[in-house]
Amino acid sequence: MDYKKVAQEIYDKVGRKENIVSAAHCATRLRLVLVDNAKCDAKAVENIEGVKGVFSASGQLQVILGTGVVDKVYDEFIAIAGISAATKDEVKAAAAARQNPFKRAIKTLGDIFVPIIPAIVASGFLMGIMEALNFMVNNNFLNIDTSGSIYVFANLFSNTAYTFLPILIAYSAAKAFGGNPYLGAVIGMMMIHPNLQNAWTVATEGVHQTQSVWFGLYKVNMVGYQGHVIPVIIAVWVMCFLEKRLHKIVPAMFDLFVTPLVSVFVTGYLTFSIIGPIFVTIENGIIGGIQTLLTLPFGIGSFIMGGLYSTTVVAGIHHMYTVIDMGQLSMYGVTYWLPLASAANMGQGAATLAVALKSRNGKTKSLALPSAFSCFMGITEPAIFGVNLRFFKPFVCGAIGGAVGAMYASLVHLGASGTGVTGIFGLLLCLQHPLEYIIMAAITIAVAFALTWVFGYKDPAPEAAEADKPQADAQPAVTCAPRTVYAPVAGEAVPSEEIPDETFAAGVLGRGAGIRPDGETIVAPFDGTISSVTDTHHAVGITSPDGMELLIHVGVDTVAMKGDGFACLVQEGQTVKAGDKLLTFDRQKIAAAGHPDMVAVLLTNADDFGAMTVHSGPCQALQPLMEVAPADAQ
Repeated sequence: MDYKKVAQEIYDKVGRKENIVSAAHCATRLRLVLVDNAKCDAKAVENIEGVKGVFSASGQLQVILGTGVVDKVYDEFIAIAGISAATKDEVKAAAAARQNPFKRAIKTLGDIFVPIIPAIVASGFLMGIMEALNFMVNNNFLNIDTSGSIYVFANLFSNTAYTFLPILIAYSAAKAFGGNPYLGAVIGMMMIHPNLQNAWTVATEGVHQTQSVWFGLYKVNMVGYQGHVIPVIIAVWVMCFLEKRLHKIVPAMFDLFVTPLVSVFVTGYLTFSIIGPIFVTIENGIIGGIQTLLTLPFGIGSFIMGGLYSTTVVAGIHHMYTVIDMGQLSMYGVTYWLPLASAANMGQGAATLAVALKSRNGKTKSLALPSAFSCFMGITEPAIFGVNLRFFKPFVCGAIGGAVGAMYASLVHLGASGTGVTGIFGLLLCLQHPLEYIIMAAITIAVAFALTWVFGYKDPAPEAAEADKPQADAQPAVTCAPRTVYAPVAGEAVPSEEIPDETFAAGVLGRGAGIRPDGETIVAPFDGTISSVTDTHHAVGITSPDGMELLIHVGVDTVAMKGDGFACLVQEGQTVKAGDKLLTFDRQKIAAAGHPDMVAVLLTNADDFGAMTVHSGPCQALQPLMEVAPADAQ
């Protein structure tokens, strides 16, 4: 892959330097914050060779390139753009500043919960395993020593993260809100202090102690906040608010003592007297309302939410669901939301798998198949943004499959012992009811796959059919010699250095030849596979069996014509023979638009080969135009 070429094309399509605020990358994606998203041709970016998908989320344009590719393209991109490298956090901050308050709130929830998910996942897995073991031991399905240290310690470890959840949330929230995370942890510790009655025992034992507050105005229950989420987040936000203001007004010589003391004490009193009681009530109401929705007769509520779940992922608001999972785990001991999410994700994976197996397009197939498997593992981005949303119908079919699976999960009361993991591995959180989880997965996958196969996808080939028809005026077949490029059109050939365009002449996109055409039809210059087709139909890429990657570009700056005067007769992934028609163009329209009609024939990976010989002068179509030597030739 020519990383510089890919970077240059992305740079051009997103609106160049004046439209770029910042750029960074993660393991798989180039992350851009743009001045004006309307100036970015996202469709054109998606069609760039090497790009596996494009989507906007959290105020960023995210270009999926894949592991091992994105870092190389990124280095070329910032060099071309002339901008400094930015961290993911800096890009997130820039993106957040451009979001509305609701989106910023959802992003903040993600910033709080994403870092602690590994701890929740570890505890959830272990809880599921221990509960399954306890069930088998109690029913004499398994005979093991439950008094041994491994078993006893495993039981102890399994609920640790949930027991001390307020501390984890408080620490992470303080970091997200820009406060001292250790002061945040203290607030979390206060809320589960051993002097408080355990919140989980209240239902059976009742409230043992109350305390008058605000000079006897009213009383509050002295109950801990084990398992609660919203009160902890609000309390830490107040603490961070106070801390940051006190840092500004307290003299430096007293700041170390006064600011932490006042921040913690005031926040603590407000938490136990106002914040906690109010927001526990609100949180319980939210969780109860959601549970009512999920338990509507015949599973209709879960059907609706299972169908809408993937849409909320696209909208970037799914991080708020962690609050639901945590609340349900605290209130019911399991979360009924996670199986719903798992069904939705597996539905999208099944739809993507159907696309992969049904498509004959090489690029689509190569993208869809690994995306489907990653989706089954709980990583949905490549499947949703790279495949299903691109063709849309598979996305709808996947959502329907997820809805049906979620409805079944509701009908059998399927719950998970933890959160953070969906798809196939979600089974480990449902070991109390493994058969129900497997049936839910099977129903989801079957419905989504069948709908996509029958109704959801067919290869888009609006013009390819014309290419498949017998062509009366096709060029005669030729026997292709190794590492030889034949002229795709008759005319006068010149070295690429003489093409009247700085990019072509400088070899930015590769070396080769230019042809002043006599005709208006481009034919395949060798046997090969179509690797790329521009939306404007003025250029195609073709790869030979011996690895030559060739770009045929009709005219100079003809991209500005937006396809007017051009017709493409092939599609990406199509196999062609030398002489097959690739595209047609109107020389008069090109001239009228003020552009040279020079046809650039460039070997984009010329560095992978040895010396190149270009045959200048008059040429006929399918006459040898250039040859390259093997890479090891002297």
